[in-house]
Amino acid sequence: MSRRLRDGGVPAPLLVPAAVAVAFLVLPLVGLVVRAPWSEIGPQLAREQVGEALRLSLVSATAATALSLVLGVPLAWVLARSRIRGRAVLRALVTVPLVLPPVVGGVALFLVLGRTGLLGGPLYEHLGVSIPFTTTAVVIAETFVAMPFLVISVEGALRAADARFEDAAATLGANRWTTFRRVTLPLVAPGIAAGAVLCWARALGEFGATITFAGNFPGTTQTMPLAVYLALQSDPEAAIALSLVLLGVSLATLLLLRDRWLGRAAA
Repeated sequence: MSRRLRDGGVPAPLLVPAAVAVAFLVLPLVGLVVRAPWSEIGPQLAREQVGEALRLSLVSATAATALSLVLGVPLAWVLARSRIRGRAVLRALVTVPLVLPPVVGGVALFLVLGRTGLLGGPLYEHLGVSIPFTTTAVVIAETFVAMPFLVISVEGALRAADARFEDAAATLGANRWTTFRRVTLPLVAPGIAAGAVLCWARALGEFGATITFAGNFPGTTQTMPLAVYLALQSDPEAAIALSLVLLGVSLATLLLLRDRWLGRAAA
């Protein structure tokens, strides 16, 4: 019996719920592909509004990922390697956006960066800068919900990295910044790349915080998820076509993540 389990045998009582789980997760995607108006996908995607939404989605998700890298990698290092007090509380706060309803995240951003917000109020009053309902608001909303994915991935990579290489660099006279640049970053590069891919995919699919904080204005704040929502109310075929684009991008992202980085762990 133990040999069969080691060889990949699955206990019979687990097969039925596993099959139900697969059906539950896969059938909606199959339904989307089966019911897709394939003959209309080309014309639908050629529409100017769709092109604008796709362009804005790609640009804003990339910008959110870049911002997450600049801010998230140092934060992950603090969580993984520093000995500051309250790290557990800090980690909990950083991961709150993972479980927080995105709409609530949008409301929270409004209270901080809106025209009467904690930071947005002075910005608007003294500098005339208004962030909500702009493309900048889209990037901020996507960064808020997506950065925790990168932080968790990089923190895990830092904890798993062999610290002896960093100790050796310190022994040879390298300061902490040089050790971080020359030793730590190359060691955790796969984790950073995996976290960046997950962050980008999450930012690309963000809806709730974006529509709450940035609105749904074509060409300015209307990303692909928002375009799908709008099209579903008046043109279901267009909504399906746009959904297929997002599905294809998501599948390609996960396959890339699996083959490039997760595959190494599985091996």
